[in-house]
Amino acid sequence: MITQEMSVVIIGGGPGGYEAALVAAQLGADVIVVERDGIGGAAVLTDAVPSKALVATADYMSDLHTAERLGLRLEDAQGEEVAEAVAEAQNVNARILTLAKAQSADIRTNLEQVGVRVVAASGEIIERGLVRATLADGSTEDLDADVLLVATGARPRVLPSARPDGERILTWKQIYTLGPLPERLIVIGSGVTGAELAQAFLGLGSHVVLVSSRHRVLPGEDADAATVIEDVFTNRGMQVLGRSRAAGAERTEAGVVVTLEDGRSVEGSHALLAVGSIPNTGDLGLEALGVAMSRSGHIEVDRVSRTSVPGIYAAGDCTGVLPLASVAAMQGRIAMWHALGDAVTPLYTRGIAANVFTDPELATVGITQQAADESPDIDVVRLPLGRNPRAKMQGITDGFVKLFCQKGSGVLLGAVIVAPKASELIHPVALAVQNRLSVDQVANTITVYPSLSGSIAEAARQLHQSE
Repeated sequence: MITQEMSVVIIGGGPGGYEAALVAAQLGADVIVVERDGIGGAAVLTDAVPSKALVATADYMSDLHTAERLGLRLEDAQGEEVAEAVAEAQNVNARILTLAKAQSADIRTNLEQVGVRVVAASGEIIERGLVRATLADGSTEDLDADVLLVATGARPRVLPSARPDGERILTWKQIYTLGPLPERLIVIGSGVTGAELAQAFLGLGSHVVLVSSRHRVLPGEDADAATVIEDVFTNRGMQVLGRSRAAGAERTEAGVVVTLEDGRSVEGSHALLAVGSIPNTGDLGLEALGVAMSRSGHIEVDRVSRTSVPGIYAAGDCTGVLPLASVAAMQGRIAMWHALGDAVTPLYTRGIAANVFTDPELATVGITQQAADESPDIDVVRLPLGRNPRAKMQGITDGFVKLFCQKGSGVLLGAVIVAPKASELIHPVALAVQNRLSVDQVANTITVYPSLSGSIAEAARQLHQSE
């Protein structure tokens, strides 16, 4: 508990903001969260929660196809064989938006129960220690702040030649208001967001064309893993256009046409832009205060979330550290622990796990294959998941476990897991990487049999460092 009450103002109610608020309230501060669009921010209302709910719905459709391979037949109440499951887009989207609103309401309740005040407004920093909140009706309220945290997130990047209209040309924030399922969806961008949403709509029943400017999908991920994911895409009927940079998108009478830089064109019913994001750092008054910013507009912070101006902290996608809700939340907590004088451990990125919610999922932690290729002191083992007995039982054929360790010491340095629910499997590996456990320690921890986690222990056994 801090020795005297301090005022904390947080601009932005996403994961970085609301987790910081909970910590600050726990430490006895007077806390105000200024949020324009709703508690939870884009992560809860229009990004992570809705998109993963959409992916989960598509996964159920995929499970129905897997059931046939396991010897099951689907019948209706009259005993007639069901030819095909059909996704009703309006019902799917209604459920997703209801879920997102419920999550937002739950977070707001948690904040209010610990005494955090939530102000529905836009925030602007007038001077150090003073934030002006502008409410929807145009009225303003000045808020004093001993500590200020900026957690304003990011918004979808758009192309000047492909302006979203919310009907045919869409960003990832606009897909949940669609009526019928897109008949032929052209996804522009094959990074994490593009890959996840492309497969989600494919699973729900849309014909999907994925336009990738690079030679493979998920260019920022492990090459072996991305190859598996792309193979799954194409095997399930997705058209992947590699080395095909989009030049623009226009509406037609029947839908849209996407023009590629090489002169080709692709026609579809809808186009989805997934070409990155832009930090929400304009109109906050940061430049006038001298807060250091990168050329991309991100706020520069250190490992305890401090900006270049004393008393001002920042967390989340507006900082450009790692665009993960989990990282934003930790940055926000660290900021409050540091600002309010509690014990704090600086952000340590080595043990941060990340996940791509495709089917199968792709989870990573620690060093990359590229780092391993560049060092003679790193051992690597890759174990196909198809050999795992639990995988055989569940009809899982795609995926693998890959571990990296230091030669000699056997310290586990990183991992790549491609598997259903890889987001759950990666956590014990992240614990090992974070705490510098050896592959022998991992291997000697008995796993459940049969289980997918058994492949992690088996891969660790293959990396045993003999004396």
